[in-house]
Amino acid sequence: MGNRSSNTAGNGRGLSKNARNNLLGYFFIGPWLIMFLAFTVVPFFASLVLSFCDYNMLSAPTFVGWDNYVKLFTEDRLFTKSLLITLKFVFISIPLRLIFALIVAMILNRDSKMVPIYRVVYYLPSILGGSVAVSVLWRYVFAKEGVFNQFLNLIGIPCNISWISNKDTALWCIILLFIWQFGSPMLIFLAGLKQIPKTYYEAASIDGAGKVVTFFRITLPLLSPIFFFNLVMQMIGGFMVFSQAMIITDGGPLNNTMVYALYLYKQAFGYYKMGYGCAMAWILMIIIGFFTLLVFKSSSAWVFYENQISEGNGKKKRKRGGKKA
Repeated sequence: MGNRSSNTAGNGRGLSKNARNNLLGYFFIGPWLIMFLAFTVVPFFASLVLSFCDYNMLSAPTFVGWDNYVKLFTEDRLFTKSLLITLKFVFISIPLRLIFALIVAMILNRDSKMVPIYRVVYYLPSILGGSVAVSVLWRYVFAKEGVFNQFLNLIGIPCNISWISNKDTALWCIILLFIWQFGSPMLIFLAGLKQIPKTYYEAASIDGAGKVVTFFRITLPLLSPIFFFNLVMQMIGGFMVFSQAMIITDGGPLNNTMVYALYLYKQAFGYYKMGYGCAMAWILMIIIGFFTLLVFKSSSAWVFYENQISEGNGKKKRKRGGKKA
């Protein structure tokens, strides 16, 4: 009895193996958890509170209610203009970026010793495209005496304009840079193409299907989940485009490249209207959430999974068999 009670007491005082493993896990994720709380959760709720305040980062915030939001929609014309510019940027650049990424992925989807090198070459713009150095280089490429104008003059097209200083072409220069960074969605498309069973293509070739029919009936439906993922991620990134516009044009000329994130930055850190900037940030989050929800809701009509396609083919075969009977 004495030994049993002492063992029980010892087990009560000690930690079980599962408890020790849990403590060890909490110890390792502790630094990440602290950083997540300090730099994500706390600023998230702080920005919500500050969006209802007049705060210039130098004095204590003053509660003003809905004034920041009312001013955005009733008095600030540049807010509306920056939102429209961002929508134009997203609706033009994202489809073109995904199309180029898919084309290059299909070109690289072949057995060749040079394919890994080509993948690295095509992925480099995604690594370098968001850097300050490439944005500065892009600004010089499309300047009045830049490489682009020199190339046009070389092929017999006289051109002496600054593309980034022209209000009609400045935004297109930024869109072109964004499209050039198609490496990330390209690699995801390539991974999706590798997962499509070759037996589908072999069966289609036996049935006499051409490349166009095979693409629209096999490749595109089976890639639709990958397309869905890329669309959501690239759309979110498009709405938050910032560094390219800031470095290349700084919102000019005449605010024709003043994308939403750049205008938010200028209000919060340029004019020290942090409360106003927080209100803009929350509106941006709602807009991104709306379009993301729209894509998710519409996905049932155009996103197909392999098991759904197999079930659909099985139903068609059963219907044909019933008709013959």
